Amino acid sequence: MSSTPRKPRSTFRWWAVIVILALAAAAWWTWGRGQGDAAGGFRTGAVERGEVRVVISATGTLRATTTVAVGSQVSGQVKSVAVDFNDTVTRGQVIAELDPAPLQSRLEQAQADLASARAAVNEAQATLKNAEADYSRKSDLVSRQLIARSEADLALAARDQARARVTSAQAAVLQRQAGVDNARLDVDYTVIRSPVDGVILLRAVEPGQTVAASFQTPVLFQIAEDLAQMQIDLSIDEADVGQIKEGLAVSFTVDAFPDRQFRGEVKQVRLSATSNANVISYPVVVQVDNADQSLLPGMTASAEIVVSRRDDVLRVPNAALRFTPPGEQAPAAAGGGRGGLVQELPRVAESLQLDATQRAAFDAALAEVRERAAARAAGRAATPPQGGGMGRGPGGGQGQAAGGAGPSPEAMRQRMAEAMNRSFAAFRASLSPEQQGRWDAELRALATARRGTVWKLVDGVPTAVAVRLGASDGTVTEVGGDIAEGDQVITGQERPAA
Repeated sequence: MSSTPRKPRSTFRWWAVIVILALAAAAWWTWGRGQGDAAGGFRTGAVERGEVRVVISATGTLRATTTVAVGSQVSGQVKSVAVDFNDTVTRGQVIAELDPAPLQSRLEQAQADLASARAAVNEAQATLKNAEADYSRKSDLVSRQLIARSEADLALAARDQARARVTSAQAAVLQRQAGVDNARLDVDYTVIRSPVDGVILLRAVEPGQTVAASFQTPVLFQIAEDLAQMQIDLSIDEADVGQIKEGLAVSFTVDAFPDRQFRGEVKQVRLSATSNANVISYPVVVQVDNADQSLLPGMTASAEIVVSRRDDVLRVPNAALRFTPPGEQAPAAAGGGRGGLVQELPRVAESLQLDATQRAAFDAALAEVRERAAARAAGRAATPPQGGGMGRGPGGGQGQAAGGAGPSPEAMRQRMAEAMNRSFAAFRASLSPEQQGRWDAELRALATARRGTVWKLVDGVPTAVAVRLGASDGTVTEVGGDIAEGDQVITGQERPAA
């Protein structure tokens, strides 16, 4: 009798082996992925050295630096127009004429009135001459007692009246002369001339048109005095206007030349604030060189004002300043240590281009500061920590109550700046006035800089590093402190795969 084959049991064994291997592979893959996430699940960015430019963006309109509106001072019908759009004109050139006929007739009438007034003067003078002769004869007769005294008095009064009429007639002549001059001036105003050298931007008049200048002078032409020099009128928000100063560099583009970068500089920050929907803004005038006259009045300019530029500084991505590993807490940035500030001082000294004497003074001051810092660190290490409650500190001063707030970051920075000024007083005295200004500005910037925290990835482990923050362009930020070029800082954490 033959035996029955055992194929079902053999198949079951193979299936069991396959299931075990699958479970092992799944466990290995899950464990390996978890280890990989723990060790390398962070996105990092390198600490680089380069420039940081802080800019303020705004849009504005290009216009000529000086634009003159030319109108008419008299009313009348336009007889001729001698210029057109874009024509170049010179000072005194005739650009239009009004019909002078009505004003010419007024001039002739005024001249006739003047002639009549002059004739009245001659008549009054003749009357005066006769009155003076009559008074002279009667005065002689009175002296010989041939006529009554009253007749002589009447002759005197007639003479004085004649003199007054002469004076009145002469005044009438002056009045008529002024009328003639005014009428002649109106005739001259019928010829409209260019007041400046420039280019015609606007011609708002045609021959045959009637110009009425009774209440307001009509604008007939607009003349740009010099298109080689133009300006941009920008509107800057009040939050940014404090950073803008005269002379700052400006770069801008226009839609007509999208691939071309134009340059200018801030000429004026005007005080005439405007309010729009409760937003306060200030006009800023940017001066532009337009030697090739490619820029035209009225173009819209997208401008960037460079308010700060830092060259050859350490910078990190802004995302690194916002990241904190899960379960970790960023250490309080309480104003920064003096040691970190001391590390930045050699860089500041290099930028001042010191001579040998100044370099020796700086090295001596820096060595003294480092010695005092090392002595303080040794003293703190040797002093046991104080218990809670109110007690005396190592220096004999009153300690803080348990849980009490310490000095504010601003107070600590102020003390640090004062200490540095005292330590480097001799070195500062050896600098020139220009070097002193730059040294003070850099020292003040270091002492009052904002503080932040970045997390370096050291052997796969996040490590917190306190840094000083400088200029930022919205993408990268200048940093200083215990950080070096090439360090990897964490900018985020990878999400686990689904």
